[in-house]
Amino acid sequence: MDFNPSSAGKALIARVTEFVETRILPIEADYYRELKSLDNRWVVLPIIEELKAEAKKQGLWNLFLPKSEYGAGVSNADYAMMAEQMGRSFIAPEIFNCNAPDTGNMEVLVHYGSDAQKEQWLQPLLDGKIRSAFCMTEPAVASSDATNMEATAVIEGDEVVLNGRKWWSTGIGHPDCKVLIFMGLSNPDAPKHAQHSMVLVPKDAPGVKVERMLPVFGEYDEPYGHGEVSFTNVRLPKSAIIAGQGRGFEIAQGRLGPGRVHHCMRAIGAAERTLELMIKRATSREAFGKPIINLGGNRDIVANARMSIEQARLLTLKCAWLLDTKGILGALSEVSQIKVVVPNMLQTIADQAIQFHGGAGVSDDDHPLTALFAYARCLRLADGPDEVHRGMVARFELKKYGNELKDARS
Repeated sequence: MDFNPSSAGKALIARVTEFVETRILPIEADYYRELKSLDNRWVVLPIIEELKAEAKKQGLWNLFLPKSEYGAGVSNADYAMMAEQMGRSFIAPEIFNCNAPDTGNMEVLVHYGSDAQKEQWLQPLLDGKIRSAFCMTEPAVASSDATNMEATAVIEGDEVVLNGRKWWSTGIGHPDCKVLIFMGLSNPDAPKHAQHSMVLVPKDAPGVKVERMLPVFGEYDEPYGHGEVSFTNVRLPKSAIIAGQGRGFEIAQGRLGPGRVHHCMRAIGAAERTLELMIKRATSREAFGKPIINLGGNRDIVANARMSIEQARLLTLKCAWLLDTKGILGALSEVSQIKVVVPNMLQTIADQAIQFHGGAGVSDDDHPLTALFAYARCLRLADGPDEVHRGMVARFELKKYGNELKDARS
């Protein structure tokens, strides 16, 4: 197992790191200050477009697509280290055209899209001209079990007709969001994992309505946002189905493996930034005649944070390496492992950093810690809650002891 980046990856990692440190982080506070001053925050500020153009000119663009003519062509393991650097700022992923859910949606189109679908939707996404959303989770059912899905994608002649309600559709509020990927029940009589289809839906298609934007801990995450969306007799040509009827779960499985590595490495980058803020605060403030770092068990907190980050990074890099060498089927347990370990690690460190900062820690006007905590807490639900992933890991472990388990049951 070798975590050393390739020569091409090493050069890109260094350039991404420099861009984040010198071009993005220095403008971040001013960016949020300007955005919060607006009556309408669902806009793209000029500085974002300027930085996107600069990143694209430097070749720091679509870095997430491994071994593809569409992207940088680096491995999952190489990109993971770039994603960590992007995780240091909430605005960095879009600037590099590596923002979720666009990355996953582009991967779906690269691997499963028809030529016409690629021309209509993939190329504008690759160019950063449009954004997208992914509509899977539903408000009326326990969506941790995706087979509960009630929304439908029924074929009628040469059309597919969509009905249902989705929510937590990330990115739906972005002013450039033009296309949605909708997952719905299309053949209830087929085997359980062949009943659903994915469909490309123009956001402005008749019958598509964003019912409301959903707040997370009181914030709407403008200009991206998470929305509740209704689909009422949305009629589209059958050619809008991705890869054919009944392949929704197959596509979802392929989409989520690399995507979870991206999420987790960005979270590790966020954890590094959080630890940095924690240490700077603890070493620059005094209480009871001592630097805060020397009070109570604060040094232990810092040490444990460092060890937790290192452990999480190694596990995530192992997962990326397995995806590169064995594919998704060789990394199923590790994909679930990182999805539990990394968000919990970030949530713990963000909570501790808030405590180190005292009252300032809960003020999002002064520090990004509340946003980091909310990000970690939401990530424990996104792409499946902790409990589902622990169940997956346990299942793979128990398979190793199949004979012993049979003996125990008898």
